[in-house]
Amino acid sequence: MASIVDTSVKHAYSSMTGASVINGTAGSLNAALRAFLVTGWGTKAVDSAAITNGVCRLTFASGKSAAEIHAVIALSGASPAALNGEQRVTAVASGWVEFKTDLPDGPVTGSLSFKMPSLGWEEVFSKTNVSVFRPVDPRGTRPFIRIDDSNALFARVQMYESMTDVDTGTGIAPALAGGYYWHKRSAASATGVFWMLIGDSRGFYYVPVPYEASSAASAASYGAVANYVGDINSYRSGDAWCGCLTGSTGSSYAAREGCVFQGGDPNGRTLMRASHGIGSAVIYDKVAFGSTSATSGANSLMGAFPSRADNGLRLVDVLVMDGAIAAGPRGTMPGAYFCPQNDLVAGFGGNLKISPGTGAFVNQAVLSLAIGNPSSTTGNGVAFWAANTNWRQ
Repeated sequence: MASIVDTSVKHAYSSMTGASVINGTAGSLNAALRAFLVTGWGTKAVDSAAITNGVCRLTFASGKSAAEIHAVIALSGASPAALNGEQRVTAVASGWVEFKTDLPDGPVTGSLSFKMPSLGWEEVFSKTNVSVFRPVDPRGTRPFIRIDDSNALFARVQMYESMTDVDTGTGIAPALAGGYYWHKRSAASATGVFWMLIGDSRGFYYVPVPYEASSAASAASYGAVANYVGDINSYRSGDAWCGCLTGSTGSSYAAREGCVFQGGDPNGRTLMRASHGIGSAVIYDKVAFGSTSATSGANSLMGAFPSRADNGLRLVDVLVMDGAIAAGPRGTMPGAYFCPQNDLVAGFGGNLKISPGTGAFVNQAVLSLAIGNPSSTTGNGVAFWAANTNWRQ
């Protein structure tokens, strides 16, 4: 890895320059996922570059790039060659991008360009508006993720243990016929909605705001819903069955029972198998700070934000049960932080932003976004993700 800091976690959102449009048309979600998971996107030619005091600046006159602060770019064509590869952005402007390096000061030569790299997944099968994506990372369970994006308003998502073609496989989850619903837009339209994707080589979150007809980073008036697919961080060593899929069980864009940060209905959450590995997929409960149903940032488990004693913001892990609550914890949701306080939107803000961590989160960049009811601007909370640190340590 070329970077002097970790680049395993990557994120993208709809207001990045050149980002894919997810809208109320068939195929739009799979196109965005293909770019984020497999191909990368947003290639930018660089006019000149130089290293000064441990910072490399890439300069270009062709207009704003897709890169934003804390995002990851992949640089190519540079001399010294050690600069090539993934780098985490520390500063941006309309005509340049910067990142840290331990290479010596001096000019950078070559035919340089960079792009927003993918998570390194593969698309193993496809047909019109249907794709099967799969992680490549050998450390994980590598489930097959079939996404049928034929409907204008939503995709149907299923997880398989094995597949032989785009429509055939074994070890299917969930039991719901056709799979979970991942919603795109509240009504059929070519107008894009706000979305955010964040993940690593073993799993990712898809976070749309289906009623928000705007791609702006501040499009957080309505609540987002966070769906996840991939491996959890299991407490069981060498867990071969910790693949997880969440989503809605209903076709309404306002459905949210599979959201990682809210909802008490476990029917929107499935593990590949229980930890003993026997049988088939299991529905699981989740717990955050003792609650199974509270919404992150919109509950009173630890009072209002900011905390009276120290003006603090409290963040905790989201626990995944090994089925029902009585089965005990299986592990945690990777990179996800739940806030057991209320009044977060009013006091902290619900727009997408990345904040520097303090205390137990020092040296972390924490990404946040309003979470809650996709059809309402009231009563929503805030969800949090680790944006620049390894989720699997």
